[in-house]
Amino acid sequence: MFMEKIEPILELAGRVLLAVLFILAGFSKISGFEGTQGYMEAMGVPGVLLPLVILLEIGGGLLLIAGYKTKWISLALAGFCLLSGFIFHFQPEDQIQMILFMKNISITGAFLLLVSKGSGKLSLDARLNAA
Repeated sequence: MFMEKIEPILELAGRVLLAVLFILAGFSKISGFEGTQGYMEAMGVPGVLLPLVILLEIGGGLLLIAGYKTKWISLALAGFCLLSGFIFHFQPEDQIQMILFMKNISITGAFLLLVSKGSGKLSLDARLNAA
């Protein structure tokens, strides 16, 4: 009974906590654009993709908070986490990078739960589906 009452708040809080990470990362990439672009290129990723990464992180994060198109945004962010984890952090000889890799894998899991379960009651998705 208690869990049923707080479930919508927990769903919203979960979306916000996931989103904040990406929104802050996106703004960080804007302020350090050239450095981030250089790092991407050093890792074999075309720097020209950086604006798309920023758009996904900030835009996807804001959509996630709003709970709009949550399953699709979560699927895109899950793919992003998985791909960036393997490209930038999968370095078995470096313990710190492997911790960051596992962070990406864990966040991917959270996004897959959102793909499966949706955004919850306190979301634009729920409001639009009820109309």
